[in-house]
Order: sequence, then C-alpha cells, then structure tokens
Amino acid sequence: MTSNRPLRFAAALSVEPDSAKAERQCLDRLTTDLDGSRPDLIAVFVSHHHGASIEELGPRIARELGTNAIVGCTGESIIGGTREVEAEPALSLWAASLPDTRVTTFECTAKPHEDERPTFSARPPIGERTQSSILLFADPFSFPADDYLRVLNDEFPGVPVVGGMASGGMGPGQNLLITADGLRAGGAFGAVLEGGVEVCSVVSQGCRPVGKPWVVTASHENLVQKLGGRAAVEVLAETLQHLPTRDRQLFQRQPFVGLAIDPAKSTFERGDFLVRQIVGVQPQEKAIAVSDIPRRGSTLQFLVRDADSASEDLAALMSSQGGGSVEGDAHGAGALLFSCNGRGSRMFTTRDHDVTKVRAGLHADLPIAGFFAMGEIGPVGKRNFLHAYTASVAVFRARRS
Repeated sequence: MTSNRPLRFAAALSVEPDSAKAERQCLDRLTTDLDGSRPDLIAVFVSHHHGASIEELGPRIARELGTNAIVGCTGESIIGGTREVEAEPALSLWAASLPDTRVTTFECTAKPHEDERPTFSARPPIGERTQSSILLFADPFSFPADDYLRVLNDEFPGVPVVGGMASGGMGPGQNLLITADGLRAGGAFGAVLEGGVEVCSVVSQGCRPVGKPWVVTASHENLVQKLGGRAAVEVLAETLQHLPTRDRQLFQRQPFVGLAIDPAKSTFERGDFLVRQIVGVQPQEKAIAVSDIPRRGSTLQFLVRDADSASEDLAALMSSQGGGSVEGDAHGAGALLFSCNGRGSRMFTTRDHDVTKVRAGLHADLPIAGFFAMGEIGPVGKRNFLHAYTASVAVFRARRS
C-alpha cells in the first residue's frame, strides 16, 4: 500500500560545547524542519568532546523523535549543514521520513580465526536486493570491514553499502557506535533500507593517472611481481624517471596504484580503478607490495593524489553521477557525507571543502550530515570497498519508477 506522507529530510548541527544545550538545539531544529513528519531513520554523529553525555544519547533521541532506527558513531571531526567542524565540539543529527520504505537495523561482531578469514555473527536483513541499500558504521579496531564487505559483495551482489569507520579513538573501546538502545564499543551497526527511497552513492577517490596502464603478468598475494612481463620494480623506476618533478615528488610522498575493476576493459576513465596504496617493495623479488590482492591479468595504473586532483574529482563526480540536481522542496532529499580524516584542512587550503563541493554538485540546500572517518565505505563499480583518503556520499531521494 502506498503512503500519502511525503519523503522528508531534516538535519541539525550544533557546535555548543555544553552537551545538553547542543542536544536540545539539534532536536528542536529537527522537530521544526520535519514539520510533523515522523522520522523512520536517524543518523547521529558526535565528537568525543561530549564525553559521558554520549552514553544515553541514542535512547534520548529515540524517545523524543519516536523511532528506534538510529545509526551513527563518534568522529574526530563532524559534518553538518555547510560546515566541517574539525577537532572541536560538535553534534550533527540527520532525520529521514521515508514513506513506503522498510528500515531495519542490525549489528554484527567478528570472530577472528588464525590463518583464516574471520567469521561474522550476522548478515544484513535484506529481502528484495534490487531496491535495497545498506548504511554501515564500524569500529576500526575490532571489526574487519574489508572482509565483511567481501562477504556482502558475494551474498548480496549489487546492493550498495555506504558508511564509515568511527574515528577519533586511539585504541580499542574508544570509538563508539550509537544506537537506539545505547552504545556499542566494538563491532558494526547499520541499517537496511528497502523500497521507496533511492540511495545514489558517489565515491571520490581523488587520484589522477601518471604513466601508462600495465597488465599484471605475475603476482602473489599482495605482491605485484611483473608488469607487462617485466619486473615490477623496474617498471616503477622507469615510470618515476619520466614523470615531471612535481608528480615525482607527489608519488614519492604518497604512492598509489589503481587496480581496474573490470578486467575486460582496455580503455579507462574516471571511476574504473580501485585506488590502493603501495606499502613497500621487495628488492630481492623486484616486486611491489600493495594494500590489496592484485590478480594476474588485471590492469594496474600508477596514480598520484593532491588537493587539486581530489577537488576536481569530487566536483566532477557530484555533477555527473550524483543523480543530477535535486529540484523542488529542499527537504525532499537528503545526503550523508563520509570524508577521510586525512582530508579537510589536512589536504585542502579552503575550509569545509568536501561538503561545499557536495552541495554545489546537487544544486540544492538539502539536509546533510556526516563525519570524518578512519576508513570510508562505498561502491566502486558494482562492488563495495573500504577506502582511504576518499569522500563517500549517499544521496537519498524518492525512487524513480
């Protein structure tokens, strides 16, 4: 049965250091902007400055706004409205009234096994894959999100997963996941959305190619041994030798490779590569170690990242793949933004960079919230990955028939 109530979103940000006042400010703003609509999903992002008050934050919000579907976490820096509040007190709330949409929360823990992949306590409760999306938040010290995403890719192909790893904590138990019935100091917590809301995901990896693409002709685990039949280290050295000075310096400071998502492709464009770091070299084997498992026969591209390329990439993706402009009522669509904690003022000279680019690309003053993550989750191609140094965006709007 189709509901008559409209799709509606609201968001509120408070930088008030007094926790009770910050919470009150955000709740009052949400209530006003929801304009009588009942929220079906609430996202909460809060800085560690709010300390002990975080413990009952989820239950208090659930009681006041009348929903148990609450997700979110603590973050080193918090996003809301037009701002990215870095390393200062902040609370950001986001609410969505989602007619004809089933929202189901779930939690999961991981059990490690020596010399084997971990096992997981739960799967997302997905019914109809073609109309499903997942929001996922996890603790980086206790939950191997990359392994979990591999499981979800295999068991729920084509279902997008967007979210991030809680940040700001320096060790196990310090990052907190926020739910309607309290906190989780480990594991993962998320929500499945099925039905009337469409979630358009955008992942900006912010790199540009240098040199030419190479075919991986020999590899072992995370080692690239040969490229185009030649020792990988020799190919890397030759590539560096022919780079302009600035690109060479960028690569030496932060070396990246792109691994082609589609092995059948021979020409590549934006979004065709999964960006991974070079984590070392093996001189004896003349091999390059990367932070993934490169497959023999796949294409590898050397990459560099700087503020200009990251800015241009996000702007272009939001313009071309962000679902176009969001027309009409500013509360009829919403967005969540998960930026790497290595972005912000650490990467850009302008304040509020990522949220400004997202808003400009959508051409709307839509409700937006998020945080700086210790790893961002989002799809590249048709598979979901855990990223670094990226901006992962989820845009919510009515599903088009």
